[in-house]
Amino acid sequence: MWIDRVQLAAPPGCEPAARDFYGGLLGLTEIAKPEQLRARGGVWFALDAGQQLHVGVAEPFAAARKAHPALAVEPEQLDALAARLAHAGIQPQWDEAIPGQRRCYVADPWGNRLELLAGAPASRPAAAARPRRCG
Repeated sequence: MWIDRVQLAAPPGCEPAARDFYGGLLGLTEIAKPEQLRARGGVWFALDAGQQLHVGVAEPFAAARKAHPALAVEPEQLDALAARLAHAGIQPQWDEAIPGQRRCYVADPWGNRLELLAGAPASRPAAAARPRRCG
């Protein structure tokens, strides 16, 4: 079993802010939603190892302040990413609770919690190595 995608909720009209935050600040690549799902709103993004992050519209909307995805970046990129977010007015909250694990928490434009962590290259899943299932 593996995680194929994660969905975070956002309020109606979220698309421009989602593109600015997830695409612009975090550097994720937007991917096209299937035509039959576009009317629902939201934006989809690709992650490096083949997984996806979906920002979906929820009405009524409530931010996920505890449950969260943990997005791993190359260790040498974490400080630059945290600095880029801070420059944009989003203050990373560093957490040293796990010895040897560099990580911080930020909130997206709607208050959803995200964990950003320095991932070891050896622990990075290879998209081609993941099994595929049908049905």
